[in-house]
Amino acid sequence: MSTDYKPNSKLDPNAKFADNERLKTQSNFLRGTIEADLKDQLTGGFTADNFQLIRFHGMYQQDDRDIRPERTKQKLEPMHNVMLRARMPGGIITPKQWLAIDEFAGDKTIYGSIRLTTRQTFQFHGVLKPGIKEMHQMLNSVGIDSIATAGDVNRNVLCTTNPVESELHQEAYEWAAKISEHLLPHTKAYAEIWLNGEKTETTEEPILGSTYLPRKFKTTVTIPPNNEVDVHANDLNFVAIADNGKLVGFNVLVGGGLAMTHGDVNTYPRKADDLGFIPLEHTLKIAEHVVSVQRDWGNRVNRKNAKTKYTLDTFGTDTFKAEVENRAGVKFEESRPYEFTHRGDRIGWVEGIDGKHHLTLFIQSGRILDYPGQPLKTGCRKIAEIHQGDFRMTANQNLIVAGVPADQKDIIEKIAREHGLIDDSHSEQRFNSMACVALPTCPLAMAEAERYLPELIEKTEAILAKHEIPNDDIIMRVVGCPNGCGRAMLAEIGFVGKGPGKYNVYLGGNREGTRVPKLYLENVGEDVYLPALDELIGQWAKERNEGECFGDFAIRKEIVAEVKVSKTDFHA
Repeated sequence: MSTDYKPNSKLDPNAKFADNERLKTQSNFLRGTIEADLKDQLTGGFTADNFQLIRFHGMYQQDDRDIRPERTKQKLEPMHNVMLRARMPGGIITPKQWLAIDEFAGDKTIYGSIRLTTRQTFQFHGVLKPGIKEMHQMLNSVGIDSIATAGDVNRNVLCTTNPVESELHQEAYEWAAKISEHLLPHTKAYAEIWLNGEKTETTEEPILGSTYLPRKFKTTVTIPPNNEVDVHANDLNFVAIADNGKLVGFNVLVGGGLAMTHGDVNTYPRKADDLGFIPLEHTLKIAEHVVSVQRDWGNRVNRKNAKTKYTLDTFGTDTFKAEVENRAGVKFEESRPYEFTHRGDRIGWVEGIDGKHHLTLFIQSGRILDYPGQPLKTGCRKIAEIHQGDFRMTANQNLIVAGVPADQKDIIEKIAREHGLIDDSHSEQRFNSMACVALPTCPLAMAEAERYLPELIEKTEAILAKHEIPNDDIIMRVVGCPNGCGRAMLAEIGFVGKGPGKYNVYLGGNREGTRVPKLYLENVGEDVYLPALDELIGQWAKERNEGECFGDFAIRKEIVAEVKVSKTDFHA
């Protein structure tokens, strides 16, 4: 079977492909002229196609937007730098690896921080052009790379951390790692450019195709009842089905995605569809052919409609499923029952079935840096220097110190408390709020997110206290644009940036992460949405049913309509 793109029958065969398709076709399997660009000292950035191609190598070109106007006034180009996102399937990192990335972040980046992301990995922000190659070589020396963590490929594979049921988690994690490896690009461009590897000719990409995927592709492995990875935000999800504590297979969910475009009703967030159950031995085959169908049927004309969710809505889920079955030679069985009950991290200590202890540290917005009175980065480094287990980065931007023997608990907790990594004053509202990076580094951000979140949490806490429910919480997420990074479109209250200080406010998601919220207020500032939330939270406090979360209350009271089918309901 050919791995080249075949235009799907739903599109005009004479339609002009998006320019990204030309770029990939002419890139010599993602090499482009990146090496020549690296030697260009006239600019701190990457030019022409290379600006896009470096994404396939795990990097985005950015600049500090806070200082951009001043540099423009001085007739200087923006302070170009790159953000790197590492490939860490399942979010597991060793203390040795942690110490290496800590040192590089402190010595070789503009901002000095390590940032944990909603993709269950870490990012470096602010690496200048002369240090990029050194960064990749440092990562390689400790067994880390950034291959395919961005661009039109399968990205970092997420896995429920689940430190308590250690044996089941280990099995699920191993499958996340296998899926990640199986779906990686075969081109050796990464090693050639960044690691001075031997030049080799690439003639094909057996799974991804010579022009790779139509758009980014995200995959998870999750262990119910925890939905911390937010399966409905991802193209492909393997929901673990266990029998007597042993993994026997997966339910396969396809077609989730949260990105949209302001003002474009043909774009929308969408939940994933359940295609059915597969035994373990078919996992890689099914993963490969969900990808291959999306590769061949996805929209390469309009990138705004190129994600898997739109392919399912164009062809129909049953047709997509049948094609996967045909290519894989595997029939899906009837889905096995499972239930999601929560998706937050259990902050603090828990004990696993193996007798080991696990400490989940809350890291607001995932930003690990030494702040006045809160030297978080130093604290993590001191723990890494003595820790005998591993670390697990969560999809909620937190950090688990996993596999701690009983005789090390006290010293690790002491370090964590002394460095502000444990703060008993934090509310449940703070634990269940999240933001994307946004300003000043993200070029797509329309409004603040990470820098605004602490203030918004405090104001929300005050509203909860005013209505005499200070210990209750609402899953709240703030993002600087509608691209979906902070998963606001699965929140009970989602703020999506529209302009400086202005947000669209969405209500009606649920605790389990199985419902898309709906627009409640459009393009408003604090003067509008804070009084509105004050009124709604007051109503919730007085009129809710026992145990009813805010999102469910908003649907039951018809504050917003329930989004059942995104294509028809989200913009209605």
